[in-house]
Amino acid sequence: MALPDTLPMTFPAPGLPARVRIHEVGPRDGLQNEKTLVPVAVKAEFIRRLVEAGLTTVEATSFVHPKWVPQLADAEELMPLLEGTEARLPVLVPNKRGLERALALGARDVAVFASVTESFARANLNRSVDEVLEMFEPVVAEARTAGAEVRGYLSMCFGDPWEGAVPVSQTVSVARHLLDMGCAELSLGDTIGVATPGHVLELLSALSEAGIPAEKLAVHFHDTYGQALANTLAALQYGVTCVDASAGGLGGCPYAKSATGNLATEDLVWMLDGLGIETGVDLRRLAATSTWMARHLGRPSPSRTVRALSQKEN
Repeated sequence: MALPDTLPMTFPAPGLPARVRIHEVGPRDGLQNEKTLVPVAVKAEFIRRLVEAGLTTVEATSFVHPKWVPQLADAEELMPLLEGTEARLPVLVPNKRGLERALALGARDVAVFASVTESFARANLNRSVDEVLEMFEPVVAEARTAGAEVRGYLSMCFGDPWEGAVPVSQTVSVARHLLDMGCAELSLGDTIGVATPGHVLELLSALSEAGIPAEKLAVHFHDTYGQALANTLAALQYGVTCVDASAGGLGGCPYAKSATGNLATEDLVWMLDGLGIETGVDLRRLAATSTWMARHLGRPSPSRTVRALSQKEN
């Protein structure tokens, strides 16, 4: 039996934004951690289906060296297949060479990936935090000169598998550096999924006191301890209006083994639909896309909403 379109019922809550922009990361952050290499034609179709479901920002790929992330080694092949796609298609660039490759293929939205902690900076880029920020300065400057908008990712904002607790001031310091060098938006990453709502509010408050307003921020939660939706709701209550999510709950982090899947886009949309918050996303069409991709990956989607809707349809 199909689930009626009247569900979930809508009950707006006070103090929440009218609209949220979902920054879909499934094709990049989701697929980069898959053991199976996904054919480039399937990746292109995945992105097209996500856009057709109503997502307006879909992170397409990463221009890292193929040696480090072989799952995304086909970036040069993928980008031409996406020409004419009516959505923003950000790409991750790890350095100046990656940026040059991305710009040559027409990328107009790029992202750099910084760590709040020394341990993860070494594991991910084999540099200290300060060295990573120094490396990104000319990358961000060149991207802006070329007319591209730059997003700054901050990983390990709430905890680190090697260092444990991460001081809020440490995250604020890296965020301030990225904003000062020209990043238009900062995505706060709970890479190993240890954040709780109070911690989220404490960090957002500290960032605000440092002159970094909520409208410059996005949140990126992993659901390791089942806290991703609660943390997202806390961020929305504070005024954040951009949320990263991954279709079907795909993803993790190849350099942090305790990092499990991202917040599933369908689970997020179900909550936002129930709160009367606009996203422009067709939930059932999105769930069908994740079910389609799960078949290509040879395993069921980890998203609770995808599984529930699939059961109702059968």
